[in-house]
Amino acid sequence: MQTDAPRDRRPVRALALYLLAVFVGGALLAPWLYRGVQALAESVPALESVARMPFARYVNRALMLTALIGLPWFIRGAGIRGWRDAGVPAGGIRWKAFAASFALGFVSLAAVCVIALAAGGRTLKPRGAGDLAGEFLGVLATALIVAVIEELLFRGAIYGGLRRAMRWPAALALSSAVYAIVHFMGRPENPPTVDWLSGLRVLPTMLAGMTALHTLVPAFLSLTLAGVILGLAYQWTGDLSASVGIHAGWIFWLKFYGFATASVPGADEWFWGTRKLVDGWLAFVAIVVVLTAIVMAKRRMEGRMKVGANEGRGG
Repeated sequence: MQTDAPRDRRPVRALALYLLAVFVGGALLAPWLYRGVQALAESVPALESVARMPFARYVNRALMLTALIGLPWFIRGAGIRGWRDAGVPAGGIRWKAFAASFALGFVSLAAVCVIALAAGGRTLKPRGAGDLAGEFLGVLATALIVAVIEELLFRGAIYGGLRRAMRWPAALALSSAVYAIVHFMGRPENPPTVDWLSGLRVLPTMLAGMTALHTLVPAFLSLTLAGVILGLAYQWTGDLSASVGIHAGWIFWLKFYGFATASVPGADEWFWGTRKLVDGWLAFVAIVVVLTAIVMAKRRMEGRMKVGANEGRGG
């Protein structure tokens, strides 16, 4: 009887160590970032708004910075031979795939925004045309940058590494859960004072929402399903062009929605969502529609390949 070849267990060990280093290291780094910004803001007026950020945001940024710094070590520890094996296309991004995927992600959540506004679930904030245009461009640039970084991390490195240790559906589920947990972090109240261990104390409270049903469902389901969709886009296309596109389209609305809209008294936020957008059932439905679209696209592509193969044999 033929048995499966033994799988590489290095990615699992590397991921466990990487996540431990990111969460502990990021939590310990956060107070240093906080103190540094507070000191610089006294002489650099442009940093005053940054200095007023809640401490939890410093923890979040410190986690991201630690994750980026440690990413090359994780890639090597997971046995990934290079960036090409992490989903980076050899000839650069495939722009046609990126553009089509960006449109899919953008339109899916744009539809949620339009429906919520039309049905009275949200209302527009009084913003000037100049403010909207400036925010639009800024959010678009942020969406593109964040999408590239996060797809390299979650799909290229983490999912790509886990595929070496287990079957790809299991790797997809695990990496999507990690993605959802990281993005599920809330913003608790500021600690009375910030000392060098404040990050370690605040970090568990940032995940407190996972114990409440109304915040866990549907937000965590939506984030996990989003991770699955992005992983499938990578799995089925062979590189990160499509997943970066979908992700960028989503990030745009996740950020622009809170800037452009406001809550409506009495509206059901469990259905419509808050300024976060992703924590409402309507956004979950939109994400399911995206999943259906990419599954149908995959089947059409397989059908065309099958027809082409039959025509080749017939010729």
